[in-house]
Amino acid sequence: MSTNKIVLIPGDGIGPEVTAAVKRILASAGAEIEWVEHHAGLTAIAQERGVLPQQTLDAIVEHRIALKGPCTTPVSEGFTSVNVQLRQKLDLYAAVRPVRNLSGVSTRFEGVDLVIVRENTEGLYSGIENEITSGVVTSLKVATEAACTRIADWAFDYAVRRNRRRVTVFHKANIMKLTDGLFLRCAQRVHDQKYKIIEHDHAIIDAGCMRLVQDPTQFDVLLLENLYGDVVSDLCAGLVGGLGVVPGANIGNEQAVFEAVHGSAPDIAGKGIANPLALLMSAVMMLNHMADAFHDEAYRRVAEAIKQAYDKALEDGQKTCDLGGGLDTDQFAQAVIDRLKG
Repeated sequence: MSTNKIVLIPGDGIGPEVTAAVKRILASAGAEIEWVEHHAGLTAIAQERGVLPQQTLDAIVEHRIALKGPCTTPVSEGFTSVNVQLRQKLDLYAAVRPVRNLSGVSTRFEGVDLVIVRENTEGLYSGIENEITSGVVTSLKVATEAACTRIADWAFDYAVRRNRRRVTVFHKANIMKLTDGLFLRCAQRVHDQKYKIIEHDHAIIDAGCMRLVQDPTQFDVLLLENLYGDVVSDLCAGLVGGLGVVPGANIGNEQAVFEAVHGSAPDIAGKGIANPLALLMSAVMMLNHMADAFHDEAYRRVAEAIKQAYDKALEDGQKTCDLGGGLDTDQFAQAVIDRLKG
């Protein structure tokens, strides 16, 4: 395995604790990574460098891949979200959220195995809002053929690479005929021109959400524009136990940032009880991405070993308090490491 430099953003609150645990597990698994640490969020503000320092962005551009713990953006203080800035400035147009049931984590559903692919750069999240007159504001929903086409191509290509069977587009084209209509037409065209090997269908989003909570196993890969993807990805996390048991990634053509999608939980920071699982799962996604980016299958083997180890730990009842167990952060990390060695 080649050694590669990866940017590490520990984050705020519980971030440094869970990133330390994940680094320990990756080292025990044999992942050859040289971590290049930079900061964002409250930690960067405390260093008087702004919420997302240019040095951090430059490092991600240079090394192409980052692992990010949860970062806090101060509310109502004029700061733009760390995540929004990363997506916009690095053109991380594909937000990817795999969602699956985990052994030992009891939920109302079984057999859930979904991937939510969210367009990450436009829609209502473009942030174009205007006050027309006192008490009247508008928000502009942006859809471009270029962005709709590239996210559709990414989703279908992902389905092929990961041996998925179907891509379903959630939309509201019956009402928003131009914006969502464009998103829907671009997905259809990309499928028909390049990916007929993959099944393709679509659902109006309100009906699709109803079907999701009735039986999520009927879906495979979901493709959504920005706002819908934000909502549905968290909804789907709730199907399998919440944001603490799902990974996340923001991927562009040049750079990729893998992150825990939960918050920084300042109320439990420093207590050593935070669950590192979500960030660990994101690190597994990162290792699989590194296998492709660096043409080194050794990273994929390490990723699979870690995945099997944390699955086995959960199956054996080795869980942190948030999942009904009694382990602290370090104890859960050790439980995973013990199963790597086994």
